[in-house]
Amino acid sequence: MVVTLIIVCEVGFWVLLALGLAVRYLLGWRRTGVALLLCEPVLELVLFAVTAIDLRNGAEPGWEHGLAALYIGYTVAYGHYTIRWLDGHAAHRLSGGPRPPKPPRYGLARARHEGGLWLRTLLAAAVACALLQGAIWYVGDGDTSSLRSFQLVALRALGIHGVVALTYLIWPKKAPVTAAARPREDRTLTGR
Repeated sequence: MVVTLIIVCEVGFWVLLALGLAVRYLLGWRRTGVALLLCEPVLELVLFAVTAIDLRNGAEPGWEHGLAALYIGYTVAYGHYTIRWLDGHAAHRLSGGPRPPKPPRYGLARARHEGGLWLRTLLAAAVACALLQGAIWYVGDGDTSSLRSFQLVALRALGIHGVVALTYLIWPKKAPVTAAARPREDRTLTGR
């Protein structure tokens, strides 16, 4: 039941997002569009409540409860970011708004951007681990090994993303050198 609800919440997230943006930009009903977009967190609250009820009713903690915690953590950390990103693109494509800025591609600006994304992953892992720890305390003496393993999954994802973000800081990607920016003697050697 929890797995089905996770799928329903994920589909519901994208359906509400599409409806909210369509109503906001195609029909011009800005308040209704915002109201639909604000319904997004309700999906996570429903998932959290059903997961807690499932555990309270004596269900053995399993991978589906761990997955629900990871999903809620991810949505808390990245949900608003995703909605804002898609809203900017919808405003540009559907109502002639300005083109949304692209993330930086080179140097320390890119490292800063990746660090910000890693902080979101840190928030997602913290929320997921806190929910899982709450479930472990709630279950008490039962077998909670699957919940603990999902705490490790969250921490592993955080570590991997941290290493990726750190590579942008240690080895920043350099912008390509254009012909006009090359030193003059280099251009004479290449015949340009």
